[in-house]
Amino acid sequence: MTNNSSAPDKEDAVAGFARWGYASRGVVYVIIGSLAALAALGQGGETTDSQGALEWILAAPLGKILLGLMALGLLGYAMWRCIQALKDTDDHGHDASGLAVRAGLLVSAITHTLLALSAANLIFNIVGPSGDSDGGSQGISAWLMQQPFGRWMVGAVGLVLIGVGFAHARKGLKTQFHRHFSMPKNVEYWAYPVCRFGLVARGVVFTMIGAFFLIAAYQFDADQAGGLSEVFNTLREQPFGPWLLGFMALGLIAFGIYSLMQAVYRTINPSS
Repeated sequence: MTNNSSAPDKEDAVAGFARWGYASRGVVYVIIGSLAALAALGQGGETTDSQGALEWILAAPLGKILLGLMALGLLGYAMWRCIQALKDTDDHGHDASGLAVRAGLLVSAITHTLLALSAANLIFNIVGPSGDSDGGSQGISAWLMQQPFGRWMVGAVGLVLIGVGFAHARKGLKTQFHRHFSMPKNVEYWAYPVCRFGLVARGVVFTMIGAFFLIAAYQFDADQAGGLSEVFNTLREQPFGPWLLGFMALGLIAFGIYSLMQAVYRTINPSS
């Protein structure tokens, strides 16, 4: 009798932690997109990446408390990604495509764990501020270049990122997220277009970052690799750059809203 009553409590705790994680990710992207939008409007804002969003939170009133909550949320998101991958809660299956998606979920768990540790580092100032996403991308590229077949490994990372980008765009364009939502119809009416836009925008970001890695592999130059900051800089340097930057900023805000919608309406079944 004790086991039966404790099981739902454990699942509820996992689901609550996962929703906290989705909300934390959403806040990060809303901040990134909002700062980019201010930069596009010439209002003195500076584009930033996930690390910069954490630093922005730290500078806010009660910043350490808020950042601590964010760190716990990001760990919750990483935990849920591991459960999704290992228990296949979303029924991706065991074929090549399903295993690739589940591997991507594990990679997401790792990256969000590192982001949570970065938040903890900012709170306690253990080793000083971390570098931005471009430095991280270039550091990864440089390390891979030093390994056997390093150029090919950098190119493979680029292809994987491009594949993830196309998968995000397809998920948005085809509204494939619908089967994971339990959302009232009146909310769907306005939320689904926002979610679709956000997923496509994030897909474009992944595709561009993947292209940077391919260029780095082709030129055998780790400095050509780049992250989100480089995406913003590239858009800003194009004709109609402020418009492109603003459009991407709105897309990332939309992706943040999509994550916040997941925190509230996503179906989460840890025992599936």
